[in-house]
Order: sequence, then structure tokens, then C-alpha cells
Amino acid sequence: MKNWLQAALMRSPNIKSDAGSNTGSGTPLVALQLANSAHWTPRNYGALAREGYQQNAIAYRCIRLIAEAAASVPLCVRRGSLCESGDPAARLLRKPNPKTSRVEFFEAYYGYLHLSGDSFVEAVVVGENPAALFNLRPDRMRAVTDHTGWPSAWDYEVGGKRRRFVTDPVSGRSSIHHMRLFHPTDDIYGFSPLEAAAKAVDVHNAGGVWTKALLENSARPSGALIYKGTGGSEHLSDEQFARLKSELDKKHTGAGAAGRPLLLEGGLDWKAMSMSPTDMDFLNARRDAAREIALAFGVPPMLLGIPGDNTYANYKEANLAFWRQTILPLVRKTADSLGTWLADWYGDDFRIVADEDNIPALALERAARWKALNDVAFMSDDEKRIRAGLPVEVVQ
Repeated sequence: MKNWLQAALMRSPNIKSDAGSNTGSGTPLVALQLANSAHWTPRNYGALAREGYQQNAIAYRCIRLIAEAAASVPLCVRRGSLCESGDPAARLLRKPNPKTSRVEFFEAYYGYLHLSGDSFVEAVVVGENPAALFNLRPDRMRAVTDHTGWPSAWDYEVGGKRRRFVTDPVSGRSSIHHMRLFHPTDDIYGFSPLEAAAKAVDVHNAGGVWTKALLENSARPSGALIYKGTGGSEHLSDEQFARLKSELDKKHTGAGAAGRPLLLEGGLDWKAMSMSPTDMDFLNARRDAAREIALAFGVPPMLLGIPGDNTYANYKEANLAFWRQTILPLVRKTADSLGTWLADWYGDDFRIVADEDNIPALALERAARWKALNDVAFMSDDEKRIRAGLPVEVVQ
């Protein structure tokens, strides 16, 4: 909406119906028509990434918040009840490849997962075991299905070149790890939270465009010029109309023209249009859209600074709910998924678990749980340690 005034500068001696019949005569008119249909973002990875992550601050912050929090949780390799820091798989998880740190690797992993609903990891196998792990962009991956409809290979295409990763028919090993979020209508690919929030993202983005247009239009509501007629003429001549429109374009549009007076002549009268409550309600609609985006990602709106949300009593409660309801289930699922995949190389007794004892956000909750466990009188010290997930002390 560059300017309502330009949309309203339409001269017509008569009002005509759709059928073309005259409904009035000899009356100067200002016509305003707002009949545009809504535009929605296409449901594909590229469009969602651009409109959501790259152009929407709420979706961007949600994905960054989830990816950074989840990537901060260390993953522990176990072959019994203890974490084995010297295990080859533990070293692989600490440094997935020579170019990427552990945190950077998992930030990209969780970011792709929430942008597309899928994350793909390639294992570079040297000798008997994987030597490096690399994230692959999900929009470049295509499943190659067999006669049963399940993937027997994956194609990765970039720069016009295609690589195929085939699952070993004997061992069942695959150098590609695929983790997906549940999709109710697709057996292979996952469903992105960003796709569920796509309409809310469009509404929020449209509110930003509306605000910018208002600022460019002198940061105030538009109005209409009404020609009252002079010298027996009821309408502006073509030359007068063209000159008036040119002057409005050059001198009275844009933020630089804010507050500039409009000089009227020749029977022109300015009628300001005030904002109706419906026009002003777009602010509340934008806030509702922001809350809906946060809801789709599982991020409490309070953590994003969205006004008007009092679901939690304080920031601490909101942060704890975020870790308990969003981050921990995601990290546990990732650890279990990676462990199942890497067990093809490291053995059936191999497991990957989230090291939840090293999460600062849960320190107070963990201390309270340990204190309650320590106060139990009917359990021995060894039983308490086992219950807490700690190794039993061996007396020598």
C-alpha cells in the first residue's frame, strides 16, 4: 500500500454496476477498492527457509534458541553404566570432522531438523569404523526406494553432480543417518514445525510490511482528495489530473515527506482517513501470530519477550519448562537415533545417552532430587548411587 491516496484518485462521472448500468450521474467520486487475496508461502524447504528463518525474527530466534540449547548438551557413550570418554565413538562425537566443532555440528543438525523436519549425516568410513561425520542439506537429499517402498539408497545432488549412498544389503549398514520428525502423511520424510507455523509466519511478516508501508507513507493514515468543481466543471481535466498525481508522487510520499503541508487549489479539498479499530487490530494479530509460531516450536513466548503472555509466573519457570518439554526430549531422541545407527559399527552393547547431569539449567532441580534421594532411609548407599545413575563404589 504505497499510498491510499493514489489508489483513491480514480475519476468517474458515474457509478456503474458490474452490469454496466448507471446508478448515478454528475457526481464527483472517489473510489477505493481493496480486494486483494491473501498470499501464502509455498510449502517447500527453500520458501520456508527464506520467509521463516531468514525474514522472520520470531521463527529465527526459536530455531536458534532450540539449536544452541540442544547442542550444548554433551552426548555420552556407554557400554555399561559408565560414560567412556576414551571410546573411539566418544572421540568422534567430540570432534565430528576436522572442519567443524561439536557445537557447530549439532547446531546445524538441529537447525536442519526444525527447518525441514529432516536431518542427514554422512559417515566417512576409514577401515572398519567411521572417521568423520558431516551434515548434509536436507533439500539436496532424495530417497531411492525399493519394491517395498522403503529407501534402499539416498541421492545427494549439488552443483549438477549426484552421489548415491547405497545401504549394504548384507550388514544393513548405511553411511547416511536420517532422523526425522513425525509426519502423518509421509512414510519417508519428516514434518517441519516451520511448516505448521507457516501461516502465522506469513501473518507476522505481512504485519511488518504493513508497518513499513505506513512509515513510508509519512507514518500516518492516508486520506482522499475531493474535487468540488469550479467554473462549471465537475471533473479534473486529464492535464490537471496528471499534474496532481505527479506532484503527489514527488513531494508527498515517503518518510522524508512526513508533516509536509499539502497545497490545494482549484476546488480540491483534503479529507483525512483515520484508522478504524479494525485497522489498529493488526498489532494484536501480529502478537498472536508470534505466540503461535513460538507454540509450534515449543518455545515459551516469555523467553522471546513477546508482550501479553503470562503463562508462567516468572522467567525461571518458563526456562525450566523449555528445557524439560522441548530440549531434553529432542536430545534424548537424537542420542538414541545416533546410537542405533552407529551400533552397526561399534557393537550391540553400544549406547549414546544425553549427559543430563552437566546441564546448568537443571542444576537446582538435580540438587533437589539428589537431596530427596539421600534422605531415604530404607535404601543402602549403593542402591542410592544406582538410582542416581552413578557407579557403585568398589571397596578394595
